[in-house]
Amino acid sequence: MDPASQDINLNSPNKGLVVETSDSLSDLPVEGAVGNSANPLPPGLTEEEAEELRTELTKVEEEINTLRQVLSAKERHSAELKRKLGLNPLNELKQNLTKSWQDVQTSNAYKKTQETLSQAGQKTSAAFTTVGTVISKRLGDMRNSATFKSFEDKMGNLKYKVVGPRGNGEAASSPTDTTPTQDNPPF
Repeated sequence: MDPASQDINLNSPNKGLVVETSDSLSDLPVEGAVGNSANPLPPGLTEEEAEELRTELTKVEEEINTLRQVLSAKERHSAELKRKLGLNPLNELKQNLTKSWQDVQTSNAYKKTQETLSQAGQKTSAAFTTVGTVISKRLGDMRNSATFKSFEDKMGNLKYKVVGPRGNGEAASSPTDTTPTQDNPPF
């Protein structure tokens, strides 16, 4: 097997096979080539026009690749400048949120909503004040009633029976107040 006649293209489906030298590559159809039956010319388009369009397409694709490379370089440069300035994605997010919040606060919708909620809050506060006053008055009236006085007297008597005379402000003794002895160890 002669190495010169062996196909060494790693992507070739004929990889490692011997290529006959009698076959010429010009006899093989090329994809996308003019005159290829798989990709015929559109009606009304001459071979010269098709060639011009292919040339223009190639130029546009090259420009697109160049622009992608330029954009990538600009993004890297921007990231480097931000790094030097101490800006990181979190700081940028904070700045964006702060700016967005300021934009929201200056919008007419926010101002109208804030005004409406402020008025609602004032009315709610006034209503709670009124309810609190009414409840206070009712509880005061109830405390002065004969039924409550009788209940209060009975509770006082019960407290005296349970706690005894020391229950009038004197602190009750707790197990921790005693000093430990041999009969009563601390643990």
